[in-house]
Amino acid sequence: MSKGTLKSFFPGGNTSQGFYSFYDYMIEQDATRIFCIKGGPGVGKSSMMRKIGEAMLEKGYDVEFHCCSSDNGSLDGVHIPAIGVALLDGTAPHVVDPKNPGAVDEIVHLGDFWDEAKLRANKENVLECNARVGKLFKIAYASLKEAGCIIEEWESYITEAQDWAQVNKIAFEVLCELEGRCTPQFQAYPKSRHLFASAITPKGPVTNFPSILQGTTKLYSIQGLPGSGKSTFIQRIAQWASARGLETEVYHRPLSPSKLDGVVIPSLKTAIVNTGLPFTFSPMAVNGLVDVVAIDLNDYLGQDTLQTYASEIDGATTRFRTAFNRGSDCIAKAKAEHDRLETFYIPAMDFAAINKKGDELLERILGYAKEFAK
Repeated sequence: MSKGTLKSFFPGGNTSQGFYSFYDYMIEQDATRIFCIKGGPGVGKSSMMRKIGEAMLEKGYDVEFHCCSSDNGSLDGVHIPAIGVALLDGTAPHVVDPKNPGAVDEIVHLGDFWDEAKLRANKENVLECNARVGKLFKIAYASLKEAGCIIEEWESYITEAQDWAQVNKIAFEVLCELEGRCTPQFQAYPKSRHLFASAITPKGPVTNFPSILQGTTKLYSIQGLPGSGKSTFIQRIAQWASARGLETEVYHRPLSPSKLDGVVIPSLKTAIVNTGLPFTFSPMAVNGLVDVVAIDLNDYLGQDTLQTYASEIDGATTRFRTAFNRGSDCIAKAKAEHDRLETFYIPAMDFAAINKKGDELLERILGYAKEFAK
């Protein structure tokens, strides 16, 4: 039996709008089973989900790891698409409660396995840590909001310098190429899944695009300065695919989630992705890619206009980096404080019982898999 394929996403992100969630797109609501795992920090939610996900991978099932944008090593969820099963972290800031209790969703409460007396003994420390984490995220989101405002100013100068006729021409050529390979599906409401491929994390900008693009054979790699038209270009492709009835995976920009960083069209094994700063990656890191078309929208910028605004652009660039880095640094400090918070929970947990619960969940999931195999 060959091992399954692992893809990694971010279902939520630290953005200029605060914490932004696409949790509803992790799995369909008519799923086979959704386990909402509740419990405090350090109680084993992520470890349990990862262990189950890795076990299903070994059994040949494709698995999705939905990563935590505020903790590089932690998971917010695991999804096994072939059997419609997911395990989700149901704690703040991405609170998840059953929408179809019993029929689809159920709560797994790891608080059943902690020693209340030990936690009560550390009450003041827990309250202090939680307050500190909350304060640091408040500062982080204020800084990212500032960065979002600055990048809008920066974009305004680049937008004015752009030759939009040339950008439209390139977009038309890409659409014609896609049209030539497309068999319209004529679906009234083709599925469009929305997530983050990249995130602003405690370790700075991180992208999972190389993982997500596995199975893609053609990539349009778009680069360009803020305001050069990358998101607009990608949006046009996404709208075209939807109009043709093609299912899409739409990936939003980590700082400004109303804008797009990429779209994948699985039926065409094609993706159009922003590969520019600060979430850079090499197409060479993507398994299976055979055709990469590089599009640099900076090629169509008017140098005279850029020169006119050179001072303003330099100032915006510097201010943006300062605000962005401050936000990222505060997220890192919040992660460190959260790690300290976990030290008060870990000694209070019965991990043998938690591991047993995880084994029970895995057996149930394997039971669902057997039902699908009939």
